[in-house]
Amino acid sequence: MEQNLSQYRIFHAVARAGNISKAAKELYISQPAISKSVSRLEESLGTTLFTRSSRGVHLTEEGKILFEHTSAAFDALSQGELELRRIREFHMGQLRLGGSNTLCRFVLVSYLKRFIEQYPHIKITIESQSSSRTLSMVEQQQIDIGLVAEPGTLKNLVFLPVMEIEDIFVATPSYLENMHLREGQEADLFQVGNIMLLDRNNITRTHIDDYLKSSRIPVNHPLEVTTMDLLIEFARIGLGVGCVIREFVKEDLDNGRLVEIRLGSPIPRRTIGFAYRNGHTSRALETFLRFCGTCI
Repeated sequence: MEQNLSQYRIFHAVARAGNISKAAKELYISQPAISKSVSRLEESLGTTLFTRSSRGVHLTEEGKILFEHTSAAFDALSQGELELRRIREFHMGQLRLGGSNTLCRFVLVSYLKRFIEQYPHIKITIESQSSSRTLSMVEQQQIDIGLVAEPGTLKNLVFLPVMEIEDIFVATPSYLENMHLREGQEADLFQVGNIMLLDRNNITRTHIDDYLKSSRIPVNHPLEVTTMDLLIEFARIGLGVGCVIREFVKEDLDNGRLVEIRLGSPIPRRTIGFAYRNGHTSRALETFLRFCGTCI
């Protein structure tokens, strides 16, 4: 746009008022300044925008065309200002979240329930995928924030801890009983049992593999599962020994539906939290982070 926006604003006001004096009062600008601005605009466009008479000014055919466009432009600007006021007054905006199915189900849902109660006008979208994919999407600004297990390196991300989790091996009492009947009481569970683990694309699997290697525990019959939810369900029906997160099967352990397999040394605990890009926070994300800070 070659012309200063103020010239179009003055033109628009004069066209609506049909009178330079009225436009001057509306804009708090002197009449000579209004006339000078309109003349400059006409000169730069090479056309006459108004015809003058003792009763005021009237748009020429060219002026009517320009007025249609300035009306649309200023209406759009007004709509934008209104939208910003609505976002500010009603805490509107959009929040793009990411996380694994398991973390969404067992952790994120409880946060979102309370958050939505306080900020019902914020639009929320959720991308459900592996933690490694979630971190990648945060780094590439495809989502605003992700719920993940704390990664080894954060690069340019900020990590807000939420809770600690502990990985354990569990099975049903009947599975253990049948295995001991079949293999003997002294049988090594990890040698003869069905050991169910998340697949190798999962960050949790890397953590467990590191533990098994450092503890010198070989697994002869691994059964790879794509999600923690499925792994828990397979353990519940007695398919094998599942490596699950203690906090997510607490009720099963309390009622005896599942029993924990005791290890020589516990698997190191991990921290779950929200990861987001440093210095890239929208208003909606800042609101969510403040909310999370009060919940931890």
